[in-house]
Amino acid sequence: MRGLWLALGGLFLALGFLGVVLPVLPTTPFLLLAAGCFARSSPRLHGWLLAHPVFGPPIRNWQENGAISRGAKRLAVGSMAAVFLVSLLLGLGWKVLAAQGALMALGAAFVLSRPDGP
Repeated sequence: MRGLWLALGGLFLALGFLGVVLPVLPTTPFLLLAAGCFARSSPRLHGWLLAHPVFGPPIRNWQENGAISRGAKRLAVGSMAAVFLVSLLLGLGWKVLAAQGALMALGAAFVLSRPDGP
């Protein structure tokens, strides 16, 4: 089972790193999943991820406080709005736009409902 958690952690870590350069792929949720998987499989990788100067603080903020920083909230909601705008400009069908809008509204509501943290 440890190997499965390690493999999943590696996959989520790779997706998180891809999210840094791809605007439609979220970084933080994948890094949170990677941290959870590494906590079950590799204390060394878990510690490395938590100590990382860029990715560690938001993960620790989530783990310790269930919080998302104000800047991360702005970036998340702004990205959702930008993707929806692109979908509108591409002329996607109303069913796709309705589904996309509903899911993004749920995601934005969740992100905005979290505390800002310390």
